[in-house]
Amino acid sequence: MKFQHKTVIITGSANGIGQSIAYGYAQEGARVVLADIDEEKGNRLEEQLREESFEVHFKKTDVKQEKDIQRLMLFAIERYQTIDILINNAGVMCTTSPYDLTLDEWDHVLHTNLRGAFLCAREAARYIKENQKGGSIVNISSTRAIMSEPHTEAYAAAKGGISALTHALATSFSQDHITVNSISPGWIETKNDRQLRKIDHQQHLSNRVGTPKDIVKACFYVTDEDNQFVTGTDLVVDGGMTRKMIYAD
Repeated sequence: MKFQHKTVIITGSANGIGQSIAYGYAQEGARVVLADIDEEKGNRLEEQLREESFEVHFKKTDVKQEKDIQRLMLFAIERYQTIDILINNAGVMCTTSPYDLTLDEWDHVLHTNLRGAFLCAREAARYIKENQKGGSIVNISSTRAIMSEPHTEAYAAAKGGISALTHALATSFSQDHITVNSISPGWIETKNDRQLRKIDHQQHLSNRVGTPKDIVKACFYVTDEDNQFVTGTDLVVDGGMTRKMIYAD
């Protein structure tokens, strides 16, 4: 129960990886604040976790809106008096040819994935720095910051920005005893892993596609008080996929 009595805010927590991170910290005794723009799914997750006797609250939050983020932090403080850990997980994808990508689509991705991460980090840090032992901020980036499929320019730019933002914030917040790291997931299957093919698993040095639990464990590592020497870095969790050379037959 490494995170017992710790207050953890997780954005984008109503689905996929974020939902698994929420479960993970709750199971470790943390007081979890769920934040997501999807109110229906957020409330449902809060109810499910409460049924398991976990201490959680949901707050509808649009990370594109500065006021929403400020209200989220106050929501956590009013209930738990402290914020110890922030997981910036909220993100959206847009798959559109750069010839057709509109400015609104570009802004939606960048404002959600990158600007939202900065604003959440800034507002959470105002409270985290008041803790005697400081705390941690984790930005969920992606291996798409260093490799791409066609028509993912906005997403790649946002994730590349998160990687740079991470070491900049780690430098600025170091005097306040706040560690800032990013985690770059590779292929993480969040839906039906039974549909995966043998060749999908063989793309990885680990010989398997990743699961959300792999990212949960990475979050635990970089937010553990015993690991405060780890800051300003990007932890790639991809089963070695970005290191494996693949030649077409």
